[in-house]
Amino acid sequence: MGIQQGTREFKHSSLALFAGGFSTFALLYCLQPIIPELTLDFNITPTLASLAMSVTTIAMALTMLFVGALSDAWGRKTIMTASLAAASVITVAFSFSTSFNMLLLLRIVQGIVLAGLPAIAMTYLSEEMDKNSLGYAMGLYISGNAIGGMAGRIISGLLTDWFNWRVATTVLGSLSILASIVFWLTIPASRNFVKRKLELSKLVPLLWTQLVNVRLLCLYGLGFLFMGGFVTLFNYIGFELLGAPYNLSQSLVGSIFVVYIMGSISSTWMGRMADRYGRIPIMLAALGIFLSGALLTSCGSLVFKILGITLFVFGFFGGHSIASSWVGLVSKEHKSQANSLYLFFYYVGSSLSGTGGGLLYHEFGWSGIVGLIAVYVVIGVLLCAVLKRLGAGDNSISTLSG
Repeated sequence: MGIQQGTREFKHSSLALFAGGFSTFALLYCLQPIIPELTLDFNITPTLASLAMSVTTIAMALTMLFVGALSDAWGRKTIMTASLAAASVITVAFSFSTSFNMLLLLRIVQGIVLAGLPAIAMTYLSEEMDKNSLGYAMGLYISGNAIGGMAGRIISGLLTDWFNWRVATTVLGSLSILASIVFWLTIPASRNFVKRKLELSKLVPLLWTQLVNVRLLCLYGLGFLFMGGFVTLFNYIGFELLGAPYNLSQSLVGSIFVVYIMGSISSTWMGRMADRYGRIPIMLAALGIFLSGALLTSCGSLVFKILGITLFVFGFFGGHSIASSWVGLVSKEHKSQANSLYLFFYYVGSSLSGTGGGLLYHEFGWSGIVGLIAVYVVIGVLLCAVLKRLGAGDNSISTLSG
């Protein structure tokens, strides 16, 4: 029997993974709100500056394909803790960047080491949690991601406004070192983990078995679409708000990311709703909220823009929470590879759309960003239709497996 909600182990594992998710996503997204600052500091274009995000996520995506196999051989806790600690130290090193190329190199290395926690955390939860508590546990973990992403953006925005972006990354890296210690001290040892010999030659065939499963492909597609639209909007919303007619300060733009708290709420609430009422109807609701929020950001009123961002965040984290927990149910065997592939597509969506969206923004302005997200939602609805046709909407393990 897996770890059940309400037990001491559930509380400890939830605290550890909340702290781990918080640290991971604070570090990953700390540069996003200050992309306009990087354009000034290094005298580069917005599209080029967005590479500070894209190179990290693509490095994470590629590394996630292999890190699951490493954790199968070396253990989940060891890899996750080392990942957090190394990424924290690299963030402190950002402050010594003398060129944009040097910063990009550090971000690539950071993406490689950051991969150790997200892919394995999902596998850990899939292995250790009781199936009736999995949706809620995954929601709690993703809420840590949401709050970490929010805190990283807000802290970096505020400290950049008060000091500079180099001070901001030093502070965030130091805080994440503390989060790494909390993670190591509280994460329960794996009870259902079966150690396997490290055989990288068998990794490609294992990954292939997860790629020929149409249900999993649909879920990978949903991850790509959600994350692609999400990062694209947030990469360029800063340019809209810093410019006319709003002319907000960097601190105010950073503080708007407080709406990420809605992600913490939606990931746990929609995870519970999916456990109770089925994943397909709640996923469709998440897609609808996601699109509604994006459309509202087209309004001229700052109030409506912020409301739109709030709805957008709510829909994104709810949809990601459902899709990520769904992968663990659909994949009967080799869950770490299935979860790694989900996150591979998820972060490839971030990298390709995050930078490619800059081209649309340059040509069509904000309507280009919203139009791209609308197309993504239409594709997402079609993927849900395929899942329903394949009978993947039931919550039971027997129906979802295979």
